[in-house]
Amino acid sequence: MDTTTVAAFLAVDLLLVFTPGADWAYAISAGLRERSVVPAVAGLIAGYAGYTLLAVAGLVVIVASSPTVLTALTVTGAAYLMWLGSGVLRRPSALTASTRTMDPSRRQIALRGAGISGLNPKALLLYFSLFPQFIDSAASWPVAAQTGLLGTLHMTACALVYLAVGVLARTVLKTRPSAARAVTRVSGAMMIAIGGFLLVERLVG
Repeated sequence: MDTTTVAAFLAVDLLLVFTPGADWAYAISAGLRERSVVPAVAGLIAGYAGYTLLAVAGLVVIVASSPTVLTALTVTGAAYLMWLGSGVLRRPSALTASTRTMDPSRRQIALRGAGISGLNPKALLLYFSLFPQFIDSAASWPVAAQTGLLGTLHMTACALVYLAVGVLARTVLKTRPSAARAVTRVSGAMMIAIGGFLLVERLVG
């Protein structure tokens, strides 16, 4: 893959990763409970690893080969993000309220994290709507290799961001509720912006 395509993917992917949602809430929960955030983040990444394997197996190519399906997924995902973002703006305390007691077992924490990311609608949007737009079936790289690279970049970005979020939650959000409310407001605005971008990119571009 050429560096321009990779850079463009990273720019959009990082916007999604930096948008607080279910994954952020789980990482923050791990931080606020004064446990190691590593099992929680490892579980979240495991969920995305499953999506990456499915994508490498060819599901992304099937979606990419059908403009109608791709457009439907993009519009649905974009509308979902905008709806979710407006809800976050209306209820800025939703993120902090989502923290809950976690099982003391590191394995249980990791499995729960895998379930959260594996069932996250944002993952469906990323892998089945965003990925195909950056994959070129005529390129010198095999489609599976391109998909694997994008998946690896996404999982690396998630690991770094979610680890930082968990650690910052322990040092900042636990003692500053106003900071948590600010995070949710930014989250809502970014969700709406990303949803609008995806709609324009698919329907106008």
